[in-house]
Amino acid sequence: MASQRKIRNRITALEDDIGNRFSANEDMIKIAQDYFEKLFSASEERADEHIFGLVEKRVTASMNESLRKQFTEEEICNTVKSMPPLKAPGIDGFVATFFQKYCHIVGQDISRYCLDILNGKKEIGDINKTRIVLIPKIDNPKNMSHFRPISLCNVIYKIIAKVLVNQMSQILGDCINEAQGAFIPGRLISDSVLIAYEVLHSLKMKRSGRRGNFTLKLDMSKAYDHVEWDYLAGMMKSLGFHDDWMVLIMRCVTSVSYSVSLNGMRSNWFSPLRGLRQGDPLNPYLFLICAEDDCIIFGDATHVGVSTVRDIIREYEMSAGQKVNYNKSLIYFGANVKEEIKGDIIRTLGVRVASNRKKYLGLPMMVGRRKAWAFASFKDRFRKRVDGWSF
Repeated sequence: MASQRKIRNRITALEDDIGNRFSANEDMIKIAQDYFEKLFSASEERADEHIFGLVEKRVTASMNESLRKQFTEEEICNTVKSMPPLKAPGIDGFVATFFQKYCHIVGQDISRYCLDILNGKKEIGDINKTRIVLIPKIDNPKNMSHFRPISLCNVIYKIIAKVLVNQMSQILGDCINEAQGAFIPGRLISDSVLIAYEVLHSLKMKRSGRRGNFTLKLDMSKAYDHVEWDYLAGMMKSLGFHDDWMVLIMRCVTSVSYSVSLNGMRSNWFSPLRGLRQGDPLNPYLFLICAEDDCIIFGDATHVGVSTVRDIIREYEMSAGQKVNYNKSLIYFGANVKEEIKGDIIRTLGVRVASNRKKYLGLPMMVGRRKAWAFASFKDRFRKRVDGWSF
């Protein structure tokens, strides 16, 4: 199974920005590094300050006091014990099980080192070097858009990040709107799927009435990679996070450096100017504060309704540095919306009309009578997984 995965993940050729094809490892790794250096370059756009003025302060003095309390050795030890033991290691090659098994030997030194960083006595850059590995999204990938980059962080950094997550997750429920289901303690992402399903079912069944509605499913292009650091800091400040906590968080975000791994070769190290890593335990929670992906917007199928949604999307893109992926974004209309109105809305938003055969958060948005189709993807996933096993 491992050998099959290695063969499948080996990159044999890559195309550059203008379509030239290269197969030498040296050329391919240069293409990959250039791609990520460009992707992680800061945007020239700056967030409009009035956006921050619209954000309600949600972090109270008592919450900040809880966040700023002294970190303890017990927190470090509990975090190490809770980590998945065999997840892919960072550049140092150590997995979490090493620190768990030999805690009686290295535990005290690890705790002191982590506490020195958390308490501002040491810099974090030395342990914040991150390897980017490329996972193919499709068979026979040709260019960088066909890969999913995964950031492999050092376990020491992950310990620090998870300690911060444990602190911050206790208050996020009071800061983030209840419409957000993922990563908030006490909430379920499946609730979002159920709400979307019920609304779409209502739209499908609504065949009468003068007032029609639409549902817009938005997909952001490389949402994590486009997060502007200034915008993240501005949102945290507007929500009421204390400066000391913000400094600690932004040290984790901005001190990262990257090297791309490709077919066993590694690129030179480079420093980004924006973006959040997929693979950093802290970043899903920071993303909730400043951005959104895979969201659904409900609106009135009128000129005013669609213009309002369009203006909100544009302002969000300019302020947050995000870009809507219109190739993946879809719109659903109520059954009572006239065809001419549908055409006007589609042209205004620049999105495609969805069929019933689409998914939201990995699950079918509409099932209807075709239940065999709706759940066929689950069978395909199991079949592919079993086919990859070696007996």
